[in-house]
Amino acid sequence: MSGCCGCVAALRPRYKRLVDNIFPANPHDGLVKSNMEKLTFYALSSRPEKLDRIGQYFEQRLTADINRHRYEYVFIAMEALDQLLVSCHAHSLNLFVESYLKMVQKLLECTDPDLQITATSSFVKFSNIEEDAPSYHRRYDFFVSKFSSMCHSGDQYDRDTKLKFRRAGLRGIQGVVRKTVSDDLQVNIWEPIHMDKIVPSLLFNMQDTRFNPADVESPRDEDNPAHLAEVVFRDLICRASYGNIRSIILPVLTHLDNHKLWVPTDFAIRCFKVVMFSVQSQHSYLVIQLLLSHLDKHVKDDPEIKTSIITVLFEAVLISAGGSIGPSVLEVFNNLLRHLRISVDNRSSNQALHTAEVRFQDAIVNTIGEFANNLPDYQKIEIMMFVMGKFPQFADEEVGGQMDMQLQMSLLKTLLKVATKYKTVNMSNAFPPEFLHPLLRMSLLEDAGMRITVQAILHTLIDRHGNTEKLKSIELCPDIACLELTVEKCSRQDILFMKKSGIQFYCHILENLQLESNRVDNLEAVYCTMGLLAVEMGCDEIIVDLYRLALDIQTVAVSSALPITHRCALHAMVAAYLNLISQLLSGPAICSYITNIVQVRQTSAPHLLPDFAYNRTNRPQSLTALEKSELYPRNETVKEDWLFDQSLLSDHLANMGLDVGRLGTPFTQKPFVGDAKEHNQSISDIGSINIDIESVDGSPIMTKRKFSSSEEITVESLKKMLAEERTEDKEEIERRRREVVKTFQTAPFEEIVARSEAKSNHFHNKLSEILDMVSSTSVKKSSPVDGSASDSSDQVFGMQFPDLFVY
Repeated sequence: MSGCCGCVAALRPRYKRLVDNIFPANPHDGLVKSNMEKLTFYALSSRPEKLDRIGQYFEQRLTADINRHRYEYVFIAMEALDQLLVSCHAHSLNLFVESYLKMVQKLLECTDPDLQITATSSFVKFSNIEEDAPSYHRRYDFFVSKFSSMCHSGDQYDRDTKLKFRRAGLRGIQGVVRKTVSDDLQVNIWEPIHMDKIVPSLLFNMQDTRFNPADVESPRDEDNPAHLAEVVFRDLICRASYGNIRSIILPVLTHLDNHKLWVPTDFAIRCFKVVMFSVQSQHSYLVIQLLLSHLDKHVKDDPEIKTSIITVLFEAVLISAGGSIGPSVLEVFNNLLRHLRISVDNRSSNQALHTAEVRFQDAIVNTIGEFANNLPDYQKIEIMMFVMGKFPQFADEEVGGQMDMQLQMSLLKTLLKVATKYKTVNMSNAFPPEFLHPLLRMSLLEDAGMRITVQAILHTLIDRHGNTEKLKSIELCPDIACLELTVEKCSRQDILFMKKSGIQFYCHILENLQLESNRVDNLEAVYCTMGLLAVEMGCDEIIVDLYRLALDIQTVAVSSALPITHRCALHAMVAAYLNLISQLLSGPAICSYITNIVQVRQTSAPHLLPDFAYNRTNRPQSLTALEKSELYPRNETVKEDWLFDQSLLSDHLANMGLDVGRLGTPFTQKPFVGDAKEHNQSISDIGSINIDIESVDGSPIMTKRKFSSSEEITVESLKKMLAEERTEDKEEIERRRREVVKTFQTAPFEEIVARSEAKSNHFHNKLSEILDMVSSTSVKKSSPVDGSASDSSDQVFGMQFPDLFVY
């Protein structure tokens, strides 16, 4: 009976008759619209199972038409399915969709490109429909694989067909993502098995620009697969939550590695610009961390690849918001500084990679500076202190001296880059003692170029009003108004800072100027530092110390054994500096006195003025002639009328109501215990420190005394020797006590504070050296037997002791 029903049309179910009626006798006539309206009304008014049966019957007819190659009826069937999908309610689509997806899959499995493109277009329409009811049994794995393959294939077709094919694949991927990303019950599109297909397909089309239509003005046209791939890529990243960003970025990095797309960096930068502009701002720091982790994988690769990765990282940081670094700030900087150290090692061991490694180091420095720009100011100071802690303070000059100099220069550039991002408000915040003391110690490095960089760091941090460029050159200005300096009243906080820490600046400036390796650039850099101190903090309470500093420099120029070039330059610096601070003080009498001395020098000693001493064009010939002349004899002092007299300056300042009691006290006491070399000694010297321990009875240790062969050693002679030594000890103790009392009675308060701070700093430095030695010893013991480096290379005792109260 059932067979008879199949043959007689009147006995067939109504839904089948309605489906059959939409197909015309001649397929070229297209869909019968009136019958299609009847089918749609029947599907909307009937129960949901009718829609499911309609879908199954469509699937049967579609399969038969594909097998018989009646593709015109296939296109009509897909058009009817699209109309049913759009017209039917969302809650009734669940069962119908299963049959629909099977039909789309059958078309995608066909070899005919038109059928695949038609199926993809229908799937995109379906992906735009929002469904209310959840689906538990749908799978889109086939569609992900098929659409991804369509993005790569199509080479066997002509250009227009290939263009349509790629475009269909990209839109199909976008449809799959749109359909699955918001439904937790369906396939997890963020799994690596899917992302490893989707992301490379998008990047492949973004990179391939062969399909730009010739008749389209803009390459970013909708018909361009490269532009469409970028749109889909942006849409994918926008939909990614925090836990899914890694699933997108890792395939991007792998694709760039596999296809060697890091060099040149154009495409890599373009990709990550898309990522950074599309990702949610609160998640941007995760992209930064993934790039840093990827840099670790290329630590032994060509420097050009590492430079490209750092360049991409730099561009990403430029785009990202202020929270791009994330919670682990020091970890980021430690990672970059570690790569900087490795690059310096490679640069020293392989001269063939010298230029490439230098570019890589410059890229790291710029990236660190951009990272610091996203930090608040208080963290920038902490970062500079962190960078300073990486300096090789215990360098072996014979083995690694050259490498350590290169590392120090790279770290100084890093410090300068971070300093340029800091905006100074209060000097006490910009120069905490833990930062100021080691920075000033670095101003005494042996390399002249490094000292210039340290002075540039000081300029950046001291200068708050853009006066650095105006004080770069040492010159005598009759009226400093032509310099257009910006001068504001010094705050009370800055005055207190200079009273406490000013002696640190003064003493290191003096010691810096006595180095024979100084060039003109060094002296000009130090002069700029002195000028900025005067402009930024030259109030009445500080200006006397600046005069005191200038007189001490003059004393160094007169009494030191420096070459004649240095002494002339120091005298010229003193003249220019006194002229500057006197005009800042606005004292007509003292300005007139300075002008008189300058005029005397112009007449009889022009070599002591800046026009001669800092003239780079005629300096060598002129100084050679000067050494042979009688103006500046080698073994005689400078004439008194060429020098600035301390007593006259004191009188002028006293007449202006300033306290000149400290003007006659030179800055002779260095505020730090030991010299710069003491801080650069090898750490192995710590183990050779001999400590003499007194006996239990507390008797003093007796010094060795040589007895002549004729002298008899008796008890009386030993008693006599002991009495003499006790007398000498008492005299020495009394002498030291008198010196301490005199110091506290006559020395300025800030100098006493500086000495006390120096003792505490010296103790802290020695303790840090001992802890570093213990830490390195423990790391060596815990390293593997095969000699591989241990990951726990960081200091075990990395704690920071609090400041000691000195008054």
